[in-house]
Amino acid sequence: MTRPIYLDYQATTPVDPRVLDTMLPYFRECFGNAASRSHAYGWEAEKAVDEARGKIASLIGASPKEIVFTSGSTESINLALKGAAEMYGSRGRHIITSQAEHKAVLDTCKHLEKQGFEVTYLAPDDKGRHSAEQVAEALRDDTILVAIMWANNEIGTLNPVREIGALCHERGVLYFCDATQAVGKVPVDVQADGIDLLCLSAHKIYGPKGVGCLYVRRRNPRVRLVAQMDGGGHERGMRSGTLNVPGIVGLGAACELCEQELEADATHSRELRERFEKRIFSELDHVYVNGDPEHRLPGCSNLSFAYVEGESLIMGIPDLAVSSGSACTSASLEPSHVLQSMGVGDELAHSSIRFGFGRPTTTEEVDRAAEQIISAVKKLRELSPLYEMVQEGIDLSTVNWTSH
Repeated sequence: MTRPIYLDYQATTPVDPRVLDTMLPYFRECFGNAASRSHAYGWEAEKAVDEARGKIASLIGASPKEIVFTSGSTESINLALKGAAEMYGSRGRHIITSQAEHKAVLDTCKHLEKQGFEVTYLAPDDKGRHSAEQVAEALRDDTILVAIMWANNEIGTLNPVREIGALCHERGVLYFCDATQAVGKVPVDVQADGIDLLCLSAHKIYGPKGVGCLYVRRRNPRVRLVAQMDGGGHERGMRSGTLNVPGIVGLGAACELCEQELEADATHSRELRERFEKRIFSELDHVYVNGDPEHRLPGCSNLSFAYVEGESLIMGIPDLAVSSGSACTSASLEPSHVLQSMGVGDELAHSSIRFGFGRPTTTEEVDRAAEQIISAVKKLRELSPLYEMVQEGIDLSTVNWTSH
């Protein structure tokens, strides 16, 4: 059976063959524990881990000593937010974040609210973006942490990270940035961007699943965290547990490739996205881009197809692997919380599809995907009474459409 065309690169990526080749020896020949410092097997593993730290740090403008290995971004987020809240809770109990953050941030903030912290959830603008001025208005004397993501995982919108970072440093507030979708796709420099805590995950950048890291600033200011996992005191006491050496080696190799090929990858993805959207908009009406057309990830396209239900569209394109903007929660279909936070109406939110383009994607795949989507949308609209009314010129102003 022919496998579907994969267009879901914001969800995960395949391991680059070059990354896999780098990892393989650490499953068999070089299988030592990086914490075993009494023999060659351990020294070999420790050296590989140190080299990976250097490659990761180089990609984001950090020092190798500022890299703390974790199982991925969700764990990194929990360590960053809970660890900072516990460490600095005596200074203040106020945290600022966004309504459009990943659930890992939102759910962690809800946990902290139960611990007595107060969280301000900022609403993004209609393009899913926050401004430094908006953050400034929400800052208080007791604010200890701001958590605003770099790139949104659903719509690809990029926030003005450098401006937010500068503001936080000026006010003496820690800035945590979820850069899971940004690292390896846009330039990241934690020093120039004023970031104190930053997370990333290997599987978003053609590395293995189950490994990631947290950047923790060591100078100006030195950031301290309360560990969320106790044990042998690994990773400078911030994250105990035997290191996943093959995974870490893979993360390092993936970061090295991203640093070398960032511009080429971005150009490739952007050209595919533009080719795809041009074809869609040339043959379909009532299609809307969700997010900021000017400030977004090069390989992300989130589109709403009015008068078409997103899940029905996905079922109509079985040869494509894409994500709906809706998520199943408690057995009921709920609109995307990201799109809702931007003010997108439920009808359009339910009709949204996220398309992601990556390193292996070809122009032939993009063209075939566009053809299948156009065909499926036209067929579904033929069954839509609302679309028929629009074609006949009937006013549907009572329907809650939100255009961009």
